[in-house]
Amino acid sequence: MDVPLHQIRARRTPETLTVYQAYSPAIGLPAARDGRFPPAWKRDRMTWIKPSFLWMMYRCGWGAKAGQETVLAVEITREGFEWALRNACLSHYARGLHPDRATWQRALKTAPARVQWDPERDLHLQALPHRALQLGLSGEAAHRYADEWIVGITDVTALAHEVHELVRARDLTAARALLPEEPPYPAGDDLLAHLRG
Repeated sequence: MDVPLHQIRARRTPETLTVYQAYSPAIGLPAARDGRFPPAWKRDRMTWIKPSFLWMMYRCGWGAKAGQETVLAVEITREGFEWALRNACLSHYARGLHPDRATWQRALKTAPARVQWDPERDLHLQALPHRALQLGLSGEAAHRYADEWIVGITDVTALAHEVHELVRARDLTAARALLPEEPPYPAGDDLLAHLRG
């Protein structure tokens, strides 16, 4: 079955979906322990959340990159996630989607969220022909994320290492069996029409 170029795929329940982030243990461990980010986590910086586990593995090197040794699964409300999408701006100018470059630049400066579509990854972290969503949150969106949307935070570093070890051992069937299920997220044109570019 062909996967659409721009499609959100995410682990979810009727009320929540899971996104991934990776931090140093100084931030990641207390966040997982307390179910919220510690004071060292800066609400005034843009934070990027990723619904794709394997894209997160690509980004953090299976939890081996400096400052990204603790991989977190952050369960957030679907209501919050969809608010961010509705209020997001595409991170790059797309002819035909935006009236002109100046209009896009103004929207980007004021939007509390931005969207990037990066190549999805396979178990070897090689690029696939379809895209994975990255959602950048700043300003109001970052505050809402930290203070309102989070339902729970789980440290999944051990899972990242286990899947990586199976991939290195060439046991892709066992590795695949451990991956979080990420079915297509029901996002129609009302959520994505202004973000496909």
